[in-house]
Amino acid sequence: MNPIVVIPARRAATRLPGKPLADIAGEPMIVHVWRRAIEADVGPVLVATDDDEIADAIRAVGGEAVLTRSDHPSGSDRVFEAISLRDPDQHYDVIVNIQGDLPTVARDTIRDAMAPLADADVAIGTPVVEITLEEEKTAPSVVKMIGSPIAARRFRALYFTRATAPWGEGPLYHHIGLYVWRRQALARFIALPPSPLELREKLEQLRAIEAGMRIDAVEVDAVPLGVDTQADLERARRIFAATAGER
Repeated sequence: MNPIVVIPARRAATRLPGKPLADIAGEPMIVHVWRRAIEADVGPVLVATDDDEIADAIRAVGGEAVLTRSDHPSGSDRVFEAISLRDPDQHYDVIVNIQGDLPTVARDTIRDAMAPLADADVAIGTPVVEITLEEEKTAPSVVKMIGSPIAARRFRALYFTRATAPWGEGPLYHHIGLYVWRRQALARFIALPPSPLELREKLEQLRAIEAGMRIDAVEVDAVPLGVDTQADLERARRIFAATAGER
């Protein structure tokens, strides 16, 4: 495998406009995500954005950014445009898609998510974490992975849902929105129309499932904080302030 990391970041977020540039511990949030990707050391790191200021923030710390269209319907589409511009000769065959609003994502989470692609039948790798808080088991904002165990801390994903599932005794798993794509799988995915279950659950990974793509999930140790609201941003600032000496 020859991977590249691509971080999509758009300025016009609905609930927290301009959030990639939101200050956390003296740096824009997108720079923190870029740093976590650099620390993972799995390949070159590229930020895909529709905004000059976001691109400039990454370039100011020595990173690489590609400007993309502003009308993409999803981060996956933005990632595919960016890799097509950056690597038209298809030197990179694996694309690690890290959301630009995960400033606390662990480097080991990024690395572990790549492991499933050692199996040639797997199109996409993604991380999950066992849910321990009761309120998260029923929260629609917490996406659950339903999968069959195939090895220690490894699953073949059968479905993703906002509902509490599967029913019965046993663990539930929180899906983290980080994807490791085979390049051909991503090209196929973005060429497909949104699928019925994707539209119903508002989960784009269901398009891949409905198209017959194999997704394998890896259990990791912690859920990174996703910053969607001002309250999330304040929590991220507290986390970075508390761990300033460790970074």
